[in-house]
Amino acid sequence: MKKALSVLLALVMVFALCVGGTAYADFTDDEALIEAAKAEGELVVYGSCEEEYLAAACKNFEKLTGIKVSYQRLSTGEVQAKIEEENGNPSADVWFGGTTDPYNVCAAEGLLEAYDAKNAVHITKDAYKNPDGLWYGIYTGILGFMVNTEELDRLGLEAPQDFADLLKPEYKGLIWLSNYQTAGTAKLVINTMIQKLGHDEGIQYLCDLDKNIEVYTKSGSGPSKNVGIGECVIGIGFLHDGITQILDNGYDNIELIIPSSGTTCEIGATAIFKGAKHPNAAKLWIEYALSPDCVNLAKDNGSYQFLVIDNAEQPQAAIDFGLDPNNVIDYDWDDATNNIKTYVEEVMTALAASGADTADTGRFQTS
Repeated sequence: MKKALSVLLALVMVFALCVGGTAYADFTDDEALIEAAKAEGELVVYGSCEEEYLAAACKNFEKLTGIKVSYQRLSTGEVQAKIEEENGNPSADVWFGGTTDPYNVCAAEGLLEAYDAKNAVHITKDAYKNPDGLWYGIYTGILGFMVNTEELDRLGLEAPQDFADLLKPEYKGLIWLSNYQTAGTAKLVINTMIQKLGHDEGIQYLCDLDKNIEVYTKSGSGPSKNVGIGECVIGIGFLHDGITQILDNGYDNIELIIPSSGTTCEIGATAIFKGAKHPNAAKLWIEYALSPDCVNLAKDNGSYQFLVIDNAEQPQAAIDFGLDPNNVIDYDWDDATNNIKTYVEEVMTALAASGADTADTGRFQTS
């Protein structure tokens, strides 16, 4: 009888641990943080990664913790604008995914909360995290071109191999890029061209490129979603978005191209907003976001970026497509952080001066 009671008691304890703690074992053993987060009972996430991955990450966090999660998918530029307007009284607790140029601007403006994440020990490079703990990298992706090979063949055109090729007159009306005012991807394009060519030359390049661009999409992944169907023949964006179209949507007419003279990579990040209403749940989210429990969901939900923590499983697809995150230029993050707002204004002014109707929301999309 005593033995049976002992077994029963052990089973009850195991169940209690699973409900109250062990489910967290993969991403934290901080019982005090767990209890404080559970007491808050809620978390609001703004996500700038793709919707499918965002939903999976949020639902898994809710399942593991019992904390109710609400989320909204917004481009990084939209999140930046929203958080700046709210100025320390944010309507969300954490930011998840999206390139770090807008994160760095928000960090410099005092709109992100520092947190010393324990799981940051798994981040493989110092460049993949903010030195003050204001954001942490979760993945990295290569900027390049996605082309529809069938359409190029039909038009009798060769695929562009470098940024300079995109200026060729035969590509007029065939290129899509995201909107400099709304997408972190497009802001990275601005910084890339200025750093590769120089300030004036970089802005002039973007004005020349504008002559060939048909649409500027609100989100950075917008061009990739239209390449396979042929509406966009050449898309500029992150190549992992092209992998999604090839593998998940069956568009084997897409070719991925890494610019031959060198390109840049994004660091997709996560951060806590200054003034978050659920600060402990937000901290618990950061630990989760820096764990296999979260990042290993990406490849199963249409996201094939390289992961930046050493205990995660790299997506084989990114390796198979040759997207080496180390094959990039030496990106000046400080210049990008300090000047990107000015650069966006300068680019939009220069485009208008060169004849572009920057108020045309059909072309410069904002929704």
